Amino acid sequence: MSDLFYELLKPPGSADIHSNDKSYNDPVALKYLSALASMPLSQLDGPEQQSLAHSSHSLLLSLQALSKRSHKSIISSAANHSHLRSALPILAASTDDLTYAIPKLDNEAVRFSTTYNKSGDNEILNSRKQALLLSRNVERLVDVFDLPTLLSTAVSSGSSAPTANYASALDLNGHICRLYGLYENSPLVTSVSTQADEAMQAMAKNLIVGLRTPGLKLTSALRTTSWLRRVVPNLDTVNAAGNGGGLGALFLICRLSTLINMLAALEPLRELAEQERLRQQQNPSGSAWSEGQQTERYLKRYIEIFREQSFAIISMFRSIFPTPTNESPLRPDGDPLRPVPSALSTFPFHLIEMLMETLRIYLPTVKDQPSRDSLLTQVLYCAGSLGRLGGDFGILLATVDVGEQAEDEWVEVVKRHRLMAGRLESIVGGRDKLSPDTTVA
Repeated sequence: MSDLFYELLKPPGSADIHSNDKSYNDPVALKYLSALASMPLSQLDGPEQQSLAHSSHSLLLSLQALSKRSHKSIISSAANHSHLRSALPILAASTDDLTYAIPKLDNEAVRFSTTYNKSGDNEILNSRKQALLLSRNVERLVDVFDLPTLLSTAVSSGSSAPTANYASALDLNGHICRLYGLYENSPLVTSVSTQADEAMQAMAKNLIVGLRTPGLKLTSALRTTSWLRRVVPNLDTVNAAGNGGGLGALFLICRLSTLINMLAALEPLRELAEQERLRQQQNPSGSAWSEGQQTERYLKRYIEIFREQSFAIISMFRSIFPTPTNESPLRPDGDPLRPVPSALSTFPFHLIEMLMETLRIYLPTVKDQPSRDSLLTQVLYCAGSLGRLGGDFGILLATVDVGEQAEDEWVEVVKRHRLMAGRLESIVGGRDKLSPDTTVA
């Protein structure tokens, strides 16, 4: 019965829509229709209508209160519900795209991990490792880059304080050499080593210029030669005391150059002496005995410079390169031509030849006897000075042609010089004998 009532109460269009759907029937409506079918007609006509009106009014009030209280949430829910129809297809499409993209992502992750594995050989990773290594050691690299600059600064400022600056330069060069020995394949270290070699060449030039200083002292010469041994070790390949090797030859050449430059400064006096000599040759019968003053001035200054410098050169050489006491005549290899003789063995002969050549040219020009005697005495003192170092050339003065009339004067000058030298030796010997007695007393 309730089903028949329910079918009659349905809207006209809903019967066609839900005709095949048995489960669409509302159980509450069916239950209420069953209750109505069991009620008497009098109750349906009176109390039931009032009850339905009361229930309808209560529901209307509840709906009004609910609408007033929650109308915003209801409107928002309705709007979201309307958007849900378009959002769900989008979500489904996105889910499909994600499902399609996840395998690709997994493949790319596997390829990345395989390509950039730390245990593998990859150029990009290697370049990044090198960049990180450079970043961690940037201060050390800056220090290495600064080494040539520091070395050049120490070399260039060596003239102001040579002891400290040159010692620092040698220490820096030694550090650079050790770096090059450890990292000889490094382009950076090779470049730094090349710049250091250029700086050391400049230092060697400065030291050679220092050896050519006119007022060179023994301490400065010892210090300079010791630096040259470290800067240019190839010069001291012989490494034999008393020989000097290339370093000894370099020392003699520098000092000889200084001597030649000092003597070249007498060029104005030499020109005047040359004019006097030519004038005497052109007019030998003139007032020759009154001439020769300019030549005398030139020779006096020449002999003075020669005596000071020659004695200083030879004595410095022997102090810097002392002769050993137990030197064997033959090398262990049995070569009779070794050891190579010292450069000093022939150097005094060259100096003496320079002086003798000048005396042969200009001494005959001096015709005044006292002036000539003074010059000869000065030459004898020079010969005696070199004689203490093994270079006495007094006997060679006999080869100087001073004229037949001046030979007797020459003999007298030699006698007086020997007499004065003997007295001087006796005085010095007496003082040496008295000094031990004074010490004992």
